[in-house]
Amino acid sequence: MKLTLFFTTAVFCTIAVLLGPTANSQTGAASSDRISGAGVWQPPQDVFTKASRACQMGAGPMSFSQCYMNQLAAQGEPPEAVKFTRWLYEHFDQNVGIMTAFKSYAPVDAAQVMIPLRANDNYALLLVNGDPSVVIVDDLQKLDRKAMEADPQFQSLKKEFPQTDLWPGDRSGSAPWPQVQSLPGGGTEFVVSYPLINGCHACARVGVARFGWKFDSSGKFQGTTYVSTAPPPRPVKRRPHPPSQ
Repeated sequence: MKLTLFFTTAVFCTIAVLLGPTANSQTGAASSDRISGAGVWQPPQDVFTKASRACQMGAGPMSFSQCYMNQLAAQGEPPEAVKFTRWLYEHFDQNVGIMTAFKSYAPVDAAQVMIPLRANDNYALLLVNGDPSVVIVDDLQKLDRKAMEADPQFQSLKKEFPQTDLWPGDRSGSAPWPQVQSLPGGGTEFVVSYPLINGCHACARVGVARFGWKFDSSGKFQGTTYVSTAPPPRPVKRRPHPPSQ
């Protein structure tokens, strides 16, 4: 009996060592898959021009996107940046892009991404290293629109500008980062702003809507909430002073 128990225990321990930590002991992305600032790349502008020209001349059996990624690497993209570009292609609807900035919040971090092949909105903001491994803040389908549409301030804006709707935000520039605040239980909320536009992409911006992206203490995505924004104070009309005698 003792021999059998020893053998069973030894086999179990050997399997545990080979498999590594169990899923229950891991939070967020595996350490080997975590995105970091090492993948940030700021290439000269002609890199994109050269990559496009080379692939237009002939991508061979590859798709244009695959050719473009190979050309970025050939044009001097560092190894960690190459790794991120290929990771992004697999996790972000097969978009080809580079990471232009990174900010650590732990366990969920933020990455600014430049997508050169897009016609509009060439920048995106991603929340990475959580569960799921990438959350796209401009995935408008995940936003709690019902709460926004029930907000009296939004309803008032809609009456004045009937075509008002929510649009993806501009994630370019040197400060694309969301407002970050702690939640009870050790979670994190990323508050992101979105333009309210009266009609088409180039139409007038008539307001801003804010939504919080919530993660628990392990980095698991919990959903979004609408963050009501108080209207700006109305200017106080001052009565003119009577002329001095």
